[in-house]
Amino acid sequence: MRKIYLTLFVLICSDLYAQNNRDTVIAIDEVVIHENRFSTPISKQNRNVYVIDQATIAKLPGRSIQEILQYANGVDLRQRGPFGSQADISIDGGSFEQAVVLLNGTKVIDMQTAHNMFNLPIPVEAVERIEIIRGPAARIYGVNSLTGAINIITKKPTESGILIDSYAGTNFEKDSEGTGHTFYGRGIRVGGVLSKEKQQHSLFGSHDKSNGYRYNTGFENNKLLYLGDFQLDGSNEIATSFGYIDNGFGANGFYAAPGDRNSSEVVQTTLASVQSKHNLSDRWILMPRVSYRYNEDDYRYFGASNLQAGRSQHYTHSLAAEVNTSYKTAKGEIGFGVELRSDEINSSNIGEHRRENFGLFSQYRTYLSEKLNVNIGTYLNYNSDYKWQLYPGVDASYEVTPTFKLIGNLGTSQRIPSFTDLFLNQRPGNIGNPDLDPERAFQGEIGFKVAKGNFTINTYYFHRKISDFIDWTRMVSSEPWQSNNLGELVTNGVNLRSAYTRDISGKTRLRVNLGYSYLESDFRNGSAELDSKYLISSLKHQVTNTIDVQRSGLSLLFATRFNERMSGPSYWINDLRISQSIHKMLIYLDAQNIFDTTYFEIGAIPLPSRWFTAGVKFSSF
Repeated sequence: MRKIYLTLFVLICSDLYAQNNRDTVIAIDEVVIHENRFSTPISKQNRNVYVIDQATIAKLPGRSIQEILQYANGVDLRQRGPFGSQADISIDGGSFEQAVVLLNGTKVIDMQTAHNMFNLPIPVEAVERIEIIRGPAARIYGVNSLTGAINIITKKPTESGILIDSYAGTNFEKDSEGTGHTFYGRGIRVGGVLSKEKQQHSLFGSHDKSNGYRYNTGFENNKLLYLGDFQLDGSNEIATSFGYIDNGFGANGFYAAPGDRNSSEVVQTTLASVQSKHNLSDRWILMPRVSYRYNEDDYRYFGASNLQAGRSQHYTHSLAAEVNTSYKTAKGEIGFGVELRSDEINSSNIGEHRRENFGLFSQYRTYLSEKLNVNIGTYLNYNSDYKWQLYPGVDASYEVTPTFKLIGNLGTSQRIPSFTDLFLNQRPGNIGNPDLDPERAFQGEIGFKVAKGNFTINTYYFHRKISDFIDWTRMVSSEPWQSNNLGELVTNGVNLRSAYTRDISGKTRLRVNLGYSYLESDFRNGSAELDSKYLISSLKHQVTNTIDVQRSGLSLLFATRFNERMSGPSYWINDLRISQSIHKMLIYLDAQNIFDTTYFEIGAIPLPSRWFTAGVKFSSF
């Protein structure tokens, strides 16, 4: 590996030297980031934004959005089950409850628990890109965007066609504690797209099944997704979506080890949204949306063999409406927005609860000089439980040269406690705390961007303070875990991302992505005598790297991840995908954890050993 990186370093240096001796051509992927009111090309962004595009998604050795995100710099994906069956996701050292997930700008919030936030019916084939926005983002996205946001953007098809994808995989090990069968995973996905001049329709369905990778870790899920886009005329368009997922899995060790050895869980989620965009003039844009989310979570401590005891059933409804608008003036752009949200739960061990949320957004951006861009705004929030709160923020950038930009931002945000945090009664394991206050964050960040020819680098330093940090704690192991506001979590972090592309010959292209994050967290005003469930396991060092070589239709991608947490051993995970395209067919072979590393991301749950998957995909769009 050291020789490979040394060779790449020499190639990059020689390329940069050559560019200094000829006219520089800036080759930035001009993805436009839509932040509800403002749309900004990524090269003009004043914030720390990372984009995983569809070309990268297609080459990574993963079949779910969770698996794709494990290669994202600054994102901490902590899996309980295999291959994305259940995973917690956090950003830059926050908890899994402190980042908000969006689908085409519509918030996907699970007020029962964020464990279910990524129970999404979205196949990776439907994804245009994934945007990771780092840092507090209340003035852009509202509640719960304490440490950042992950926005999943789906494709708008340009041609009609069908998709068929079938795969199977194994680690060649046997379930010696259970059936004695060899562990396996298999699945099939089908999709169809109808693209007309003024309307586009996409329909996807999938079935995935596995008997796991150790005793009682199997899963079976079924997904359905519809996307519809309608262009009424040159100034008005409508986008609709509907999705459903039925996800059942063995939950050995997920929540209450070692007693939950035979436990299981079934999570069913329905999503629906309608949003539109109206160009009222060449300066004025109006964007309303309505969304609904229904979730059923059925946890069986003793498994399916005994449904009369140890069973937790939760039913949640979330209805939201939002209207955003922007207006361009002679000196800048003004944005306003209003949102309404209602969340309710009916649960066997949380009870019946309901709350409403109301928010007002305002933003203004302008160029104070030819090279200095400033974006200022605030979010005013009213919650039926926590009343009025205000969260302002500002970001700015200064273009030193056409290839070098300085960036700085200050931001604030909040995270409202979930219903589980507040009201859970699951003795003797876990109990909630109805006296919790919301978590509040303040963060300052500075950094720079360099884009020179086929090489880009983004480097940032941030300082963040989270007040009234919520964690599950206990004094001794005989007590139940309880949620509490513990004090302040102060984090200083450095993160770096770089990308390099080189055409080695007329038919061969090399692409290298390298990311590094360092976090130093200091917990203040808390009790050293308390055991913590989540605080001590956040990342300290993280390295993400992909090396992609493509020659004609043959592609080879090697991915490396290194994680070192605040406590526990560090580990390297190496994955590989080899694929060959033949006309409209793709044949691929994935090897995950190829060096068979033993590692843990949550508690004492070991994650899959070396795993091989082979698949065939046909796509005519």
